[in-house]
Amino acid sequence: MRREYYSASIQQFLTDSTDRILGTLLINDEFETTDLQKRAWQQEIIILKSQLSFLKHGDIAFEYTIPRIGHRVDVVLIVSGIIFLLEFKVGDSEHKKATADQVMDYALDLKYFHEASKGRLIIPISLSTDAPERPCNIEVMNDRISKVVFCNKMDLGCFIHDTIQQEADEELSMKTWLGSRYAPTPTIIEAAQSLYRNHSVHDISRNDAGAENLTHTTKAISQIIENCKASGKKAICFVTGVPGAGKTLAGLNIANERHKYDSEEHAVFLSGNGPLVDVLQTALAKDRAKRDGITINEAKRETKAFIQIIHKFRDEALTSSRPPIEKVAIFDEAQRAWDRDALTDFMKRKKGVSDFNQSEPEFLISIMDRHESWATIICLVGGGQEIYTGEAGIEDWFHALKDNYPNWEIYLSDKMVDYEYVGDSTIDQLLGGRTYIVEPSLHLGVSLRSFRSERLSDFTKALLDNNVEDARKIFQSLKQTYPVVLTRKFETAKQWVKEKARGSERFGLLASSEGKRLRGEGIWVPSEINHVGWFLNGKENVDSSYYLEVAASEFKVQGLEIDYGLLAWDADFCYVDGEFEYYRFRGERWNHVNVEQRKRYLKNAYRVLFTRSRQGLVIFIPSGNADDPSRAPEFYDGTYQYLKSIGIDEI
Repeated sequence: MRREYYSASIQQFLTDSTDRILGTLLINDEFETTDLQKRAWQQEIIILKSQLSFLKHGDIAFEYTIPRIGHRVDVVLIVSGIIFLLEFKVGDSEHKKATADQVMDYALDLKYFHEASKGRLIIPISLSTDAPERPCNIEVMNDRISKVVFCNKMDLGCFIHDTIQQEADEELSMKTWLGSRYAPTPTIIEAAQSLYRNHSVHDISRNDAGAENLTHTTKAISQIIENCKASGKKAICFVTGVPGAGKTLAGLNIANERHKYDSEEHAVFLSGNGPLVDVLQTALAKDRAKRDGITINEAKRETKAFIQIIHKFRDEALTSSRPPIEKVAIFDEAQRAWDRDALTDFMKRKKGVSDFNQSEPEFLISIMDRHESWATIICLVGGGQEIYTGEAGIEDWFHALKDNYPNWEIYLSDKMVDYEYVGDSTIDQLLGGRTYIVEPSLHLGVSLRSFRSERLSDFTKALLDNNVEDARKIFQSLKQTYPVVLTRKFETAKQWVKEKARGSERFGLLASSEGKRLRGEGIWVPSEINHVGWFLNGKENVDSSYYLEVAASEFKVQGLEIDYGLLAWDADFCYVDGEFEYYRFRGERWNHVNVEQRKRYLKNAYRVLFTRSRQGLVIFIPSGNADDPSRAPEFYDGTYQYLKSIGIDEI
């Protein structure tokens, strides 16, 4: 399938009739073309024929599709090796910021993910046809992307002429450029939208080791499902992975491919992560509503069919003993399932079920075990990410399989034996000697979230484990592509993320839910925020992350990501005399946390916060206040010095 609707040399474009070019665009348009779009294309062709008539060389393409973000670049020009990206607004008499952000997004996307564009000078142009003339000077940044240039229908040709007199790059043909590998790393929101539009994992993932790993994992899961169907068996498989490696993406892909009511194979993606479900359901619904001209509520009814909050699935099973309609259940963040005490107490208090006595893993397996024929459970497991009281870790899944369900086949990734998944226990101990199958493809070992550095999770682990030498060594390679900086001034931190982000790249304020004394710095960490608006709203909306006014805690951002993060670090997890200490603020003072499980939750909170940002992170550590015992400087100075000792530069 062609990525562009029309492409030719500029000389051929100038020779082709407007009707012929327009006809080619209409033939290749995969959607029903509106009259408004036809008129816009016609005007674009006429303007470009006039403005490019002086060119003797170069190439042109219309409507180049970018799968990762589901948009098309209006026009791509390659002249003297320079890539010009044009976003037309036919009839507009002013230049809008949204248009500038849009064309900058295209430039960034190509620079990051399109092989033939990486080393090139890229010039994004916002072209409002009837806008007043503005100075058209290029200002090229370090990565060879120009700041957005603003043109109209009369001055585009002059700008291109002047630019190629001053700048030139190695020759590049449009044929080579169009055939170049496009290897994106989408956010989980973009990935879900692309999958829902029937793009494959291959289309929207990098074609390097990380994406190959993701493809192998998806195939391994599909094969397990097919084996269950063919043999009438039941199986449970545990997929492990480093933070951001694509566990959720693999699960969404399976759910999207297999929500097939007609073949009695319906799959459902289940998560106990309410914010993740809310954001994904809304993002998919908005995208579907915009594409198909239906209401968001109509679209959301469909998305809720295969992405659900796990508690509703669980509660539905209380009302009936029949098997669920789903034959394939994907449990995201399975390590966060509730233990027996937490779920039993909840069932008694909230549901009035007095005789309930099961852990969540045991109950969920029992629901799928109701099927008389085949069924498959996929558990997506993140190591070291339990952050709620009552979360069982992965052990309770194994205990349930040990004590019950002997007819279920068990598939494990080869990393399941690691301490971060099973603690001091062994798999044989947890499963009571039951047979299991080790499938190495069920582990995702490369972070896709941090496309600028695959070692962010390694650095985070070393830093939080107080492994100074490893952290220092990893950081030396990490900082070449993934900036991490430090400051004691909140305003400086805010300015840093604002300057780093371009186009619609998202930045936001992050903080631990126990960061109670950040309030003294003007940073409030509310237990409830509008998390959907925080992640999806645009720059003009005060509820969006862009305003840097509402801090999102580990509970709101786990499983999601932003481009640049501002992490405000409080005294709840502070470095004192060579080691981390754990505190909770209650009343008027910080109290030591002594319970090992609570320590683990607090450490994991910072692990989650550290790994949310795809492109860079600024850490703000307050200086404290000697006149405020709850914000004494010594609560913060040790952490600041520890991070500096690892090599993180202060700004």
